[in-house]
Amino acid sequence: MDYIQSIQKSIDYMESNILEDINYEDVARYVYMSNYHFHRLFSMITGITANEYIRKRRLSMAGQEISMSDAKVLDISLKYGYDSPESFSKAFMRFHGVTPSIARRSGMELKSFNRLIIKISLEGGTIMDYKIVKKESFKLLTKVKEFRVESISEEDNRDIPNFWNECAESGVLKQLKSNTKKQDIYGACKPISKESKYFDYGIAMEYCGGDIPEGFVVWDVKPTLWGVFKCIGEDEKCIGEMWNRIFNEFLPGSEYVMLDDIDFELYKEENNTDCFCEIWIPVEKK
Repeated sequence: MDYIQSIQKSIDYMESNILEDINYEDVARYVYMSNYHFHRLFSMITGITANEYIRKRRLSMAGQEISMSDAKVLDISLKYGYDSPESFSKAFMRFHGVTPSIARRSGMELKSFNRLIIKISLEGGTIMDYKIVKKESFKLLTKVKEFRVESISEEDNRDIPNFWNECAESGVLKQLKSNTKKQDIYGACKPISKESKYFDYGIAMEYCGGDIPEGFVVWDVKPTLWGVFKCIGEDEKCIGEMWNRIFNEFLPGSEYVMLDDIDFELYKEENNTDCFCEIWIPVEKK
């Protein structure tokens, strides 16, 4: 299924079950994606996480019901998934700017958060360089750390950059370089399982055999086609900018879909250009 269709299908599912006890994991399962792949795809395309979408839709609907009915706040809070009137009132206040009791007064302004409808629109008209590379399987000697799926979309989250700093300070990068021949460095993301709330992120170099140092693992990267994109810039900000362009410009207009598997940033040893790194995503033709 085209990934834009998958996102629209996920929105339809959330709308049909908006009053049920659901979260992004249930939605990912419905569209047959891993939690990791769905969370990243949804937030990149829509600019909002699935959990945030559900929460804002419920509070928007609750605001309408508060202003138009005489139902008890307790009943409305339970209806829209809150355990108590107190927790509902706090969330309602953050979203609408007023408490539920004040919202009932005539003429009070409330906020509306409408249902999302995915539309393909033409943006930018800028040139986007890429290449499609066929690569055989290879192995990565990897230092791995587990991260929450939801951390991907958290603004100003520094968990992964901090992991790089930790590895540099603790000698992990030096140990990698001493155990491999090719000195290109990989920053690789790998879903742990389809249902997991976590994903593995690894700092790695190509593994050419021999003893595996303590604290490291070997990842097998499958043979496939890869979409390769240069991140042009002086710091890591260009990585996030390129990911946004991949999801919002390249994938909607190309003949390829991204596979739910390992993807990585490649930091080449020999780099005399303004390319900070390359993003490699596994793809197949639609």
